[in-house]
Amino acid sequence: MDRVTVAIALGSNLGDRRAHLERAIERLRAILTNLHASSIIETDPVAVPDYQPPYLNAMVVGETALEPEALLDALRAIERDHGRARPSFRAARTLDLDVILHGDLVRHTGDLEIPHPRFRERMFVLEPLNEIAPDLIDPETGLTVEETLKKAEGRGQKAEVSPKAEVRR
Repeated sequence: MDRVTVAIALGSNLGDRRAHLERAIERLRAILTNLHASSIIETDPVAVPDYQPPYLNAMVVGETALEPEALLDALRAIERDHGRARPSFRAARTLDLDVILHGDLVRHTGDLEIPHPRFRERMFVLEPLNEIAPDLIDPETGLTVEETLKKAEGRGQKAEVSPKAEVRR
C-alpha cells in the first residue's frame, strides 16, 4: 500500500490526561511519518448518560502505509498500554484514539467506519483538525476540513470548551 494521510483523534478524561495524550503522540510518531499534532483543548463530555470529568482532546495528522485494520490494531494496543478499559460504549477512558480519515477511503464495516461517522458534528475534532490540516478532504462529502467546520459553525455548533481550557502549542 502507498502511504496515505490519516487523521487520528485523541481524548482522555481519566488519570493524568495530558500525560496520556503526550505519550500517545510519541507512540504515534513510531507509526506515522510527518506527524503534526494540534493544540490540546479541554472539553466537556458529549452524549454521555452520566457525569464524567472533562476531556483533553487533540488531533494528529500523519502518513502511514498501514492498512486501516492494522492501524486500528496499533491504536488499540496504545490504548491498552494506557490502561484503557471498555466496560461500555460511552464510558470514561484513560485514552481514546479514533481513526477519523484514512486517505480517500470510505469503509463502513462492523469495527471500522471511515470517515468516522460523527466527526462532522464534533467540534472537539473539527477545530483541532482545522488547526493542523484545514485542506484535508472528507471523501464522502468532498468538503475540506475548513469547509466542514464552517458548515458546522453555521448550524450553531461549538465546542463545549471547559472554562479551564488548556492549550498546548
